[in-house]
Amino acid sequence: MPEAWLALAVFVAAYAAVIAEERLHLRKAKPVLLAAGFIWLLVAAAGLRMGASEAVAGAFRHTLLEFSELFFFLLAAMTYINTMEDRGVFARLRHWLEQCQLSQRGMFWATGALAFLLSPVLDNLTTAMVLGAIVMAVGAGRSAFVTPACIHIVVAANAGGAFSPFGDITTLMVWQKGLVPFQDFFRLFLPAVVNWLVPAALMARSVPRDPAGRNAVADAPPAGGLAVVALFVATIVLSVVGHAWLHLPPVAGMLLGLAMLKFHGYLLERQDRREALVPVNEPDDLFAAPVATRAPKAFDSYRQLERAEWDTLLFFQGVIMAVGGLGFLGYLALLSKGLYGAFGPLAANIAVGPLSAVIDNIPVMAAVLGMAPQMSVNQWLLVTLTAGVGGSLLSIGSAAGVALMGQSRGVYGFMGHLRWSWAVALGFIASVATHLLINRDLL
Repeated sequence: MPEAWLALAVFVAAYAAVIAEERLHLRKAKPVLLAAGFIWLLVAAAGLRMGASEAVAGAFRHTLLEFSELFFFLLAAMTYINTMEDRGVFARLRHWLEQCQLSQRGMFWATGALAFLLSPVLDNLTTAMVLGAIVMAVGAGRSAFVTPACIHIVVAANAGGAFSPFGDITTLMVWQKGLVPFQDFFRLFLPAVVNWLVPAALMARSVPRDPAGRNAVADAPPAGGLAVVALFVATIVLSVVGHAWLHLPPVAGMLLGLAMLKFHGYLLERQDRREALVPVNEPDDLFAAPVATRAPKAFDSYRQLERAEWDTLLFFQGVIMAVGGLGFLGYLALLSKGLYGAFGPLAANIAVGPLSAVIDNIPVMAAVLGMAPQMSVNQWLLVTLTAGVGGSLLSIGSAAGVALMGQSRGVYGFMGHLRWSWAVALGFIASVATHLLINRDLL
């Protein structure tokens, strides 16, 4: 069928443009959105020729609904994270860590441990960006510290995100599909710890024990940060309870939490406006009004919505819609037969890890979910683990690694990461073995 071959060529060309994003200076969402549109036009043309136009329309709506749930979930989470940043939550964390007077090796372990602990609640990209800023601030361009510290953050953030439905897009996709119960994700905690600690222990020996630098004392952050954190925790609880007990999609709890955040933003706006006019000096005339100046701009809750990672959100839309179109054309069934049918779920799920490092875990997981292979919970947890931590093998294999390469201004790069890929690979192998050992009851 000519439409099928042309659709595959369009997808390959679009993803080649995504891989060459840094060289082309073309944001990754643009080629995949264009590819998704062309692929569905080709699917519609093939459906019209075969008299299956209604089936095509139904498949399109189904794929769009799947993305919509993911989109609004991520939009609510990103708005919370942006609001926490605006309220100085992350600034306080950075300031506290910089003032601890740790050595470079101590900072190496501290930033990695925080990355592992924060990424299950925040996403791994945000966690890597926050802690990467600390490493760059205290490292002052010293590659002997910055390179292993950045690799450590990438590995720890990806490992921490692998055992939580909120920690990575791939885990969120699996949870929203209902393939793994919420509580079963935490069975990956010990494999994730192994994946983090094995390469960390090997890299730590190369980090100097010299004192780490410190920045100047930061300005006092705005008020309201703790309330936003509390609302975020309440929103996560609402999503979990609504999904487990009321059988609602997780996005329902996130949308309710977003509404609560908007009302809290309304209170912050009123507070900021009340403090907008501040007396700066007393006038000479006793009966004259005091001279006043306008304080910093009042908090705007919609500004935090605007600051969402729209390129990332639209990239997910393009990937999911494109993979859905290819699935309708039969490619996913063919791939499932060739991969899972020929090699079995164990070998196929382990192979997803290295594949995620070369391509990206989002399209790989979208393809696996589109194939819908018949697997036990143990195997779904395995592919969740390998897709999440496999991207740590290369600096380009995860959003966290790509973001830190840009943030480090050339100190941490592809070749620096590659020199430690053997240690990351040992952690990957050890984590897979740990999962297969401790979660045998789910077979």
